[in-house]
Amino acid sequence: MAVNLLKMSKYLIVGLGNIGAEYAHTRHNIGFDVVYGFATKHGGTFKTDRLAEVAEVKWKGKIFVCILPTTYMNLSGKSFKYWLDKEKIPLENTLTILDDLALPLSKLRLRPGGSDAGHNGLRDIQKMVGTDKYPKLRFGIGNNFPKGMQADFVLGKWLPEETPIVRRKIDKCIEVIEQFAAIGVERTMNSVNSLDFI
Repeated sequence: MAVNLLKMSKYLIVGLGNIGAEYAHTRHNIGFDVVYGFATKHGGTFKTDRLAEVAEVKWKGKIFVCILPTTYMNLSGKSFKYWLDKEKIPLENTLTILDDLALPLSKLRLRPGGSDAGHNGLRDIQKMVGTDKYPKLRFGIGNNFPKGMQADFVLGKWLPEETPIVRRKIDKCIEVIEQFAAIGVERTMNSVNSLDFI
C-alpha cells in the first residue's frame, strides 16, 4: 500500500474567500463555494487545521488537498505556502479558484499563470511563492455596479436572476478541477475558456 501512495499524484486545490458568516456565498467567496462543492462531491469533509479549513479527497489515483484559507483574503498566500510546503506539492499541481471582476458572469478563465490583476488574494500568494506562474481558475462575476460601489458589489450576494448561471458554473468548475488533474491545464483550458454560460 505504501508503494501505491508514493505513486499517487498530489494536488493542492485552493478556494479564495473570507471566513465568517457575513461573507458566506458572496461573489468574493465563490472560490470557497467551488472547492467546498468539489470536496463534498468526492466524499471529503473539511476540518479546521493550520491556517485553513482542509479536506483530503482521493479520486482516480490522485490525492487532492483542498483548502479554504482562514487568514482572510489579503493573507491567502500564508495559507497557500504553508500547505504547499507541508504536502510537498509542485506549484504546477496547484489550482487556485477566485472571483474576477474583469470577466463577465457568463465566463470562466483557466490559465497556467498570470498577474494578480488587482486581486488581493492572488497578490499575497504571488508575494509568498515569488512568482505568478501557478494555475488559476477565474470565475467571472461581472462588474455591474455603480461607480464607487465595487466593494459592496464584490462582498454582496448573487442576485436571484444570477443564481442559475452561478450554479451551472460551480458544477462546471468542479469538472474543471477533475480535468485539470486528469489531462493537464493546457488541454482543460481549450475546453473551458470558450464556454459561454448565458
